[in-house]
Amino acid sequence: PDGGYARTFVAALEDSLEIVADRGVKVVVNAGGLDPTGAADAIRTAVGERGLSLVVAAISGDDLVDRLPDLQAAGEQFINLQTGKPLGALTSSVVTANAYMGGWGITEALRAGADIIVTGRVADASVVSGPAAWWHDWNRDDYDQLAGAVAAGHIIECGMQATGGNYSFFKEVPDMAYPGFPWADIAGDGSSIIGKHSGTGGEVSIGTVVSQLLYEIGPPAYLSPDVISRFDTVSLEQAGPDRVSLTGTRGEPPPRTLKVAAAIPGGFRNSLMIGLTGMDADAKAALLSEQMWRQLPWTRDDYDDVQESVVGRGSDDPSSNESAVSFWRIAAASTDENKVGRSFSNAGISILLGSIPGMFSVSPPGPATAFARYWPTTIDRSLVTQKVELSGVTLEVSETETQPSEPVSPVVPDLPAPPTGPIRQVQLGTIYGARSGDKGGIANIGVFARSAEAYVWLADSLTVDRLRKMMPDVADLPIDRFDLPNLWSLNFVLHGFLGEGVSSSLRLDAQAKGLAEYLRACPFPIPVELLPVD
Repeated sequence: PDGGYARTFVAALEDSLEIVADRGVKVVVNAGGLDPTGAADAIRTAVGERGLSLVVAAISGDDLVDRLPDLQAAGEQFINLQTGKPLGALTSSVVTANAYMGGWGITEALRAGADIIVTGRVADASVVSGPAAWWHDWNRDDYDQLAGAVAAGHIIECGMQATGGNYSFFKEVPDMAYPGFPWADIAGDGSSIIGKHSGTGGEVSIGTVVSQLLYEIGPPAYLSPDVISRFDTVSLEQAGPDRVSLTGTRGEPPPRTLKVAAAIPGGFRNSLMIGLTGMDADAKAALLSEQMWRQLPWTRDDYDDVQESVVGRGSDDPSSNESAVSFWRIAAASTDENKVGRSFSNAGISILLGSIPGMFSVSPPGPATAFARYWPTTIDRSLVTQKVELSGVTLEVSETETQPSEPVSPVVPDLPAPPTGPIRQVQLGTIYGARSGDKGGIANIGVFARSAEAYVWLADSLTVDRLRKMMPDVADLPIDRFDLPNLWSLNFVLHGFLGEGVSSSLRLDAQAKGLAEYLRACPFPIPVELLPVD
């Protein structure tokens, strides 16, 4: 409370308030964080200081922290989606617990005359589907229309990631120094055009759009609070320069529950990174590890989690000092701050003069930092009510009641026979793109082809077993594969890759952003006829 919102948004909006008022722009943003009311008050102050007449609304109702004991008493167990364990006595330790709300509170705020709407926790795509439902006067059971809007919202929710950012084939994209931001023009039937403003960098192509559709998803039935959007029914077409059309998206009634993101104090962590220069990197890392554990008064088993790794590989034929360097990294977590505090980081520094040749520290020793444990769970949607506050009035908006319906079938396009002929072992990324991300402790890798022939080969060849062999460090994880032939894509879901989630992960890449490029760098058999001509 009292300031737990995105202050940078308020500062940015202040520069645009006159334009918003002059042009009648509607602004909808999920920047309210833990204090949407405080964010709305700050915006109202800025509006008043400029003598403008704009109606500002705050949407809350997502915060469940104070309600947890009563909800538990009423039968909600708050089962952890990753571990299957109920919240139980941990309720008293919960710092935050927020339900992912849908877009109908936004819709009703716009119907009530709001000009600027700031929400607490809503699903990311809700800030797109809510205004679309208001503009086109959709009903709650207009599932196909809502599904199309959710798909469009998912594409533009990460800004420049739809215009070339984090895109496998970035070298093909013009003016990547500063890609433009995307927009979605949504029609009454739920179809849309994704584009960007002319004169800006980057591009909007089927590749950039598919790449973002695959970001942070699981099964093709993409769950959101208002509708299940079937990404395996989307049809894409390049409708012009920097214009991609989305049509045909089908929707199903939303799930019976809403997702809840809770956080519990997890303890403390610290890490060290030591430079390894030149030859014998593995042997150097092994000696550093042995010396580090001799210096510490605790053993590995005294810590809740420890990870050690060699990061990067220095060149065998270096042309500069930097090109010869790799790194040894150790990270540890404990509920005992002392075990990962200065005593931990000082142990790494104390061996500096009696250890490996060429050793250097990347950063000075530091104290432990606190972290939270992520607790992903659900709540019956009937127990969450959105509260819309504007002009001294509070509106209560319920979440959509789920209804039985016929399941939607995926779109299966006509596909050619698999290529035949000579095979060459090259890096997967030679012709295939990929995008990876996180959902709590789960990571996903979406892999996409850019021709039907390449997709057929990918679907036949990139099995879960082959993925395990290509990426040995994920071989022991449960892995699901989902096919999206309509997008010429596969999606792999790696359970437990990030432990309990980003907030407590000890991985160097704690959000799995680089996992896709790791896969693209791995050798993969590809028919010569699919490869680019030398």
